[in-house]
Amino acid sequence: MAAFVLDFERPIVDLEETISGLRELSAKGGIDVSAQIAELEAKATDLRKEVFADLTPYQMTQIARHPRRPYTLDYVEALMEGWQELHGDRNYKDDPAIVGGLARFQGRNVVVIGHQKGRSTKENVHRNFGMPRPEGYRKALRLMSLAERFGRPIVCFIDTPGAYPGIGAEERGQAEAIAKNILVMSKLRVPIIAVVIGEGGSGGALAIGVANRVLMLQNSMYSVISPEACASILFRDSTQGARAADALKYTAQDCLGLKVADEVIGEPLGGAHRDPEVVFTGIGEALNRHLCELEAIGFDAIAGDRYDRFRKLGVTHTAPPPQ
Repeated sequence: MAAFVLDFERPIVDLEETISGLRELSAKGGIDVSAQIAELEAKATDLRKEVFADLTPYQMTQIARHPRRPYTLDYVEALMEGWQELHGDRNYKDDPAIVGGLARFQGRNVVVIGHQKGRSTKENVHRNFGMPRPEGYRKALRLMSLAERFGRPIVCFIDTPGAYPGIGAEERGQAEAIAKNILVMSKLRVPIIAVVIGEGGSGGALAIGVANRVLMLQNSMYSVISPEACASILFRDSTQGARAADALKYTAQDCLGLKVADEVIGEPLGGAHRDPEVVFTGIGEALNRHLCELEAIGFDAIAGDRYDRFRKLGVTHTAPPPQ
């Protein structure tokens, strides 16, 4: 994939390219420019810290959408063993925008479900840019039922702009498919952990997000609507996405404060794509910790734990005790 540079990253990338050019010059011409390289590297480090220490919500959104960011199948490859992908909803057809299957995670059998985007234009067309159709959510539901039957915890990776709003998807019951997933997930007696690894858009994310624990990567987002769509409604101008992003409160830290998320997992400076191994390790540790906690309370209490979690959302005050 060709280099993809965000606008606010350009000064950093320019410095990195200068450093790379000096190294090449030194190697080919035998010129000692180590002092200049060291000076520029220190400057680049300081600039990275300065730029990424104070990102706006919209800049975090741009990082969450970065095309080099790890996707669901990258996490499966890094964290799971014995991965066996399952296809189809047993009703219509397979939907490549959602992947799911059986795997082993640190000694335990699990079911993994997640949104999947593509790296190239061809892959993105095949994956529908990570926007599932009803058959994708029905495939996820089939896998959740399988997990319930065999007592396997469920791990969901969320990364979608939203459910696909096309005519065919609506004709096949997009809203009903999402609603049914939410209903069934709320009743499952196996632990569910959802990890927002990029975009968590609208009902398209929530359809696999009704979990006992919701974890978010540092630069991910979880929102009822994209900032551009929100701006087109509120301001009649989709280019005002940055303005809408400030009001939506959808960043990982915002969601943690609102108790929409239970934990924020750190990313390397510049985003998960800068050093995926660090993110794989962080998510692996968090998944294992939360699964151990949920397994300790027993499967009979799992649904109640999930119910209590969602009932607490949105509570802003406590009623005074009766006189």
